[in-house]
Amino acid sequence: MPKLEKINEVRHSLAHLLAAAVLKKFPKAKLGIGPVIENGFYYDFKLPRPLTEVDLRELEHTMRALVMEKLPFSGKKISPAAAKKLFKDQPFKLDLIKEFQKDKKPLTIYITGKAINAKYQIPDTKYFVDLCRGGHVKNTGEINSEGFKLTSIAGAYWRGNEKNPQLQRIYGLAFGSGKELKDYETLMEEAKKRDHRKLGKELKLFTIVDEIGAGLPLFYPKGAILRRIVENFIIEMQEKRGYVPIWIPHITKGELYKISGHLDKYDAMYPPMKLKGEADYYLKPMNCPHFMMLYKSEPHSYKELPIRMTSTTTNYRYEKSGELSGLTRVRSLTQDDCHVFSAPEQIEGEINLMLDMIDETYSAFRFKDFWVRISTHDPKDKDKYIGDPKIWKQSENILEKLITKRGWKNEVVPGEAAFYGPKLDFMAKDVLGREWQLSTIQLDMNLPKRFGLEYIDEKGNKRQPIVIHRAILGSTERFLGILIEHYGGDFPVWLSPIQARIIPISDRHREYAEKILKALKDSNVRSDIAPEGETLGKNIRGGELEKIPYLLVVGDKEIEEKSVNVRERHKKETFVSSVEKFIERIKKEEKDR
Repeated sequence: MPKLEKINEVRHSLAHLLAAAVLKKFPKAKLGIGPVIENGFYYDFKLPRPLTEVDLRELEHTMRALVMEKLPFSGKKISPAAAKKLFKDQPFKLDLIKEFQKDKKPLTIYITGKAINAKYQIPDTKYFVDLCRGGHVKNTGEINSEGFKLTSIAGAYWRGNEKNPQLQRIYGLAFGSGKELKDYETLMEEAKKRDHRKLGKELKLFTIVDEIGAGLPLFYPKGAILRRIVENFIIEMQEKRGYVPIWIPHITKGELYKISGHLDKYDAMYPPMKLKGEADYYLKPMNCPHFMMLYKSEPHSYKELPIRMTSTTTNYRYEKSGELSGLTRVRSLTQDDCHVFSAPEQIEGEINLMLDMIDETYSAFRFKDFWVRISTHDPKDKDKYIGDPKIWKQSENILEKLITKRGWKNEVVPGEAAFYGPKLDFMAKDVLGREWQLSTIQLDMNLPKRFGLEYIDEKGNKRQPIVIHRAILGSTERFLGILIEHYGGDFPVWLSPIQARIIPISDRHREYAEKILKALKDSNVRSDIAPEGETLGKNIRGGELEKIPYLLVVGDKEIEEKSVNVRERHKKETFVSSVEKFIERIKKEEKDR
C-alpha cells in the first residue's frame, strides 16, 4: 500500500477514535463529520459546553488508551431506513443520510471495537459506530501511539453554512512515528515565525480593518511598493514577449455573465446591484468575458493572431468568512490576467511561451521545486461543464503532451477543470516544503463559441479562435502572502521595499545623510533616513527588526572620507564603502536577483 494511503487510513481511524473519546466524555454529544486533512484530521461536534485545553489532553489520553486495546475496524452497507434508526439521536448524521438518499448513493457504517455483526447503539461507551465510506486500519494496533496529537479547537458552521448551527471542531495531527510528528511541529514553529499576517503587521506591509471588511486588505506604503515590484516584474517580462495591456471596468451588466455561463456555473459571485430603471449590475469575479467582448468589438484577420491581451486588475468574490485568511484567501484579488486569442495551429507555441515565463518567474522568486497538476473534466459529471466532450479530450491531450515533453513532474486530476476548459495548475514548494498553487493556464475552446468570436483566415473564411487564459502570479495578494512566508520577511535586495536606511550618528551628521539619500534616490535605490531623536543603537535595532538589507551609518569619519559604514542584514561585521561603490553593489544584486 502506498505510504500516503496508509497514513490517511491511520488519520481516518484516529478521527473515529476522537469521536469515540468525545462520546465517552459527553454521551449526548452530536456528531458532525471527521475527515482526513493534510497532516492530520478533524471532527466536528455539538457539545454542552466549550472545550478547553485540559479537555484536549484528556481526550488525547483516552484515544491512546483505545489505541493500546488493538480495537478492530469493520464495516458494511446499510439501508437508509436502518441508518435513520441507528442515528435517530444524531441530527447531523440524519442530514447526511437524507442527502445520500437523495443522490442515491450507497450508505456504509464502520464500527470500532467489535465485529460488525454485534448489536450496537449510539451513544455507546464501549463500541463506536459512524456513518462512513471507509478507509481504516484493520485494528488500532497499527497506529503509533506517539505519532498523533490533538492540537486545537475552532468554531465551524455545519456544512460551512453560516445559517446552520455552529459546532466545535477539534483538530489533530497524525504521522507514522513520534519523530515525524516532532519534526512537523518544529516546522510549524518556524511557520508561525514566518506567518505573513504576523510579519505583515510587524513590517507594516498590510492590514485588514473591520470597518472595511474581512478579506479586503489595505496596503501600507512598503506593502504597496512590494506589490508594485512584483506586478512590474510580470508586466515587463510579458511585454518583452509581445503581450499588450488593456484596461477593463470592475462592474458589468449581468447579461455578460449569462453569455459566459458564470451566472449558472459560478457560485462565488456577489449579489447583483439593483438599479432603478436599469439592468442588474455585478462586481466582476472573473475577467474573461471582458477580454472576449474587447476582442469582439473589432474585426480580426489571421495576420493579427496571436493577440496577447493582459491586464493587472482586481476581481471580487464572495468567499465564506470562515475561509478567509490574511492575504492568501481574500475577497478582493488582483490577477496578472492574460488572454491569448490564437489560431488552432498556434496553441502549442503560445503555451510554451507561457511555460517559459512561469519557469523564469519561479527561478527569480526562488521557488525551486514545483510540479504541474493537469486538471481535466469528469465525464461522469456532464452538468458541470459546457462544450463538446470531443473538444475537451482534444484540449486535455494538448496540455498533457506539452508538460510531458518538458519533463516536468505532473499528475492528471479528473474533475478539477474549469467549467469551460482543462487547465494546468502549478504547485510550488516554499522553503519550508509547503505546497502552494500558483500559476494557471487554461485552454478554452468553448467560451469563444458562446461569445461568437471570429477571425478571417487566409482563404477569407470565418474561423473561431482558441482562447488561452493565463495568470502567472495567480493572485497578487495571495502570491505576496506566500512570498512573505517564503522569505520570512527577509526579502532579497531587488524585492525589498526599502533597500537601504541611512543612520546619522547625531543630528550634526544629518545634512550629510540627506546628501547620501539624494544620491541613492537619483540612482533609484529605495532608501530613507532613520528617525530623529533616537539613539544609534535603537535605530540600528529598528532597521534590523524591519529586515532592511543595508544600514548605512554616517558620522565624522564618514563625512571626512566621503563614505558610509555599511551594516549588512544579519551580519555583525561592517565595511566601509564609497557611495558610488555601494550603489554599484545594490544594482548588481538587483540584476542578479
